Amino acid sequence: MFIGHWAPALAAAVVSRRQPRLGTLFVAAQLVDWAFFAFLLTGTEHMRVAPGITAMNPMDLYDMPYTHSLLGSAAWAAGFALIVWLWRRDFRFALLAGMVVLSHWLLDLLVHRPDLTIAGAPPPLGLGLWNYPAIAMPLELALTFGALAYYLSRTRGPALPPIVLGLVLLALQATNWFGPEPTEVTPGTSILAFFAYGLATLSAWWLGMTRRRISMRG
Repeated sequence: MFIGHWAPALAAAVVSRRQPRLGTLFVAAQLVDWAFFAFLLTGTEHMRVAPGITAMNPMDLYDMPYTHSLLGSAAWAAGFALIVWLWRRDFRFALLAGMVVLSHWLLDLLVHRPDLTIAGAPPPLGLGLWNYPAIAMPLELALTFGALAYYLSRTRGPALPPIVLGLVLLALQATNWFGPEPTEVTPGTSILAFFAYGLATLSAWWLGMTRRRISMRG
């Protein structure tokens, strides 16, 4: 799961009573991966290239207890919710942001091979849809662009920002699916991930700043 992680952010953005804060929610949706790639740089968590380990992803994510365990993800969710509450003093939005963080683990559970955990120890969990591209690929596109359509149907604003976000997400996902496979994990792996997440988040922030929620009353 890559761009599909942003589907809960798009859906949650229209629940807020105030201006949709889409940039914050995009950070929430990929927060545990931001942390994972930072931990990869410091040697706190690990992955390696193992060609053929799944049909769609050659990465062996063999050591990530602090970010991709359910307990770890819940801790990141609680911490992010607290930061958002201290920043915005909006309990409902803080709770939504925390739920978006936690959704990352649940969506990963669908596609990962068994490499996720409850608390960093066996048994490993994962339904393995990365081994079934005919299911995983349309599912990810449907989640992402269905959520984007839902968001746009409940907000109003200019046409250019959603077009840009859609194109950015498509380009990132196409590169992920069809780009050359890495041969090793290097610091550049994390830097490339940060660039991709940052580009998508910047596009989402721009979109959120240009949209206003449509009142559904009457």
